[in-house]
Amino acid sequence: MSQDSSTRIARDLSRWVEAASPGAQLPSTRSLVAEYGASPVTVQKVLRGLTAQGLVETRPGVGTFVRSVRLARPHDYSWQTAALGVGRSRSLQMASALRAARPGAIDLSSGFPDPELLPDRLIRTAFTRAARSRAVLAGPSPAGLPDLRAWFAAELASGAPASLTAPTADDVIIFPGSQSGLSAAFRSLAGAGEPLIMESPTYWGAILAAAQANVEIVPIPSSAQGPDPADLERALAETGARAFYAQPTYANPTGAQWSAQLSADVLETVRRHKAFLIEDDWAHDFAIDSKPKTLAAQDDAGHVVYLRSLTKSISPAVRVAGVVVRGPVRDRLMHAAQSESIYVSGMLQAVALDVVTQPAWRTHLRNLNEQLGSRRDLLLSSLHEHAPQLQVGHRPKGGLNLWARLPEGTDLGQFVREAEIGGVSVVPGDELFPAEPVAGHVRLTYAGRDPGHYPTAARVLGKILSRPQAS
Repeated sequence: MSQDSSTRIARDLSRWVEAASPGAQLPSTRSLVAEYGASPVTVQKVLRGLTAQGLVETRPGVGTFVRSVRLARPHDYSWQTAALGVGRSRSLQMASALRAARPGAIDLSSGFPDPELLPDRLIRTAFTRAARSRAVLAGPSPAGLPDLRAWFAAELASGAPASLTAPTADDVIIFPGSQSGLSAAFRSLAGAGEPLIMESPTYWGAILAAAQANVEIVPIPSSAQGPDPADLERALAETGARAFYAQPTYANPTGAQWSAQLSADVLETVRRHKAFLIEDDWAHDFAIDSKPKTLAAQDDAGHVVYLRSLTKSISPAVRVAGVVVRGPVRDRLMHAAQSESIYVSGMLQAVALDVVTQPAWRTHLRNLNEQLGSRRDLLLSSLHEHAPQLQVGHRPKGGLNLWARLPEGTDLGQFVREAEIGGVSVVPGDELFPAEPVAGHVRLTYAGRDPGHYPTAARVLGKILSRPQAS
């Protein structure tokens, strides 16, 4: 039984359940097997999935039925309003990139690459070796394993001019994923009630981390080319902010890669104001048509706090990131890290180090970059042919996403809902603006499962935008 057939059964049954009345009986397993030419095991697996989602319920010896809505006594949670104080509910919502797509949907919303794009064999071998090593019993290393810290330092130093002092392992702190690194950096460099400059739009996790740190976000506009240094200059001068969070390489969601001139201008502006640049290099391993060039490699004066995560490129199960930071601020970040997570699993660090130091890792990255390029071009061409109403900002040179603007007057919420009903999940752009959105956008990933379905997804989106009620 193919994955596509299993997906089709799940999609068809989900739609059937939506249209049916509570208590309606689903077709029997035998009839579903005959209709789809599937095995009973496959059909039962799909039904178990619907049951786990609470859509259906099985009555032994009778059959499977659409789950009835059970009315329970409503609970009064109003007391929590006063207990919680001023709310930040919008900032703290789970992002669409983390919500699982509906069964059978074409997933253009995932924040993580398709498992087929990950180094499966390298990961499994690394876990096996780590399980047989002393890593499973070794005591904690607060800053991280020395060899892994040295690897992060060497990777950054490889792009640095010979005239600058290269970072060392002592300049690196290992975090359990870049989200923890962001939280520590925001708390350490800005602090509660203090301003933090941020591109708009930007990564939803950075908006979340800023909300949790209670910092005051100062947004500056950013485009497919990056931010305007003049906007950064004004924000630093007017607010007295000490830190600027940015993604110079393949930004999420715009895909922007800063030019050498923009990088130099931003770095000079930050230096002039004696401020910090928090450089999030999350997409370093997802190059397609260019080479990543970090600002941190151009700075040895401690102005750039550099974050590089391995979670997306190795595996979601290996939450490991390195933060390269120089000067006294390193101690401050170290204290923030220990107050939150104390230390990172030595087992996961050993796995990450094993993967990235294998000769096959470089081969994997070359294959990954080629596959991402093919997927990007397929999604772009599909949208151009079937959904020309979507204005894709530009053809990104790396990363995982396209950033598309909806036609003027389109209701973003309605568009996203209709896309979901049509079997396509997308990320609504309003989740990615730390300020009010300037227009309706959607983020579309080209790194999700089943890229062969991209033309179908584009047709669905194009039909929605062609309907009068969508605009």
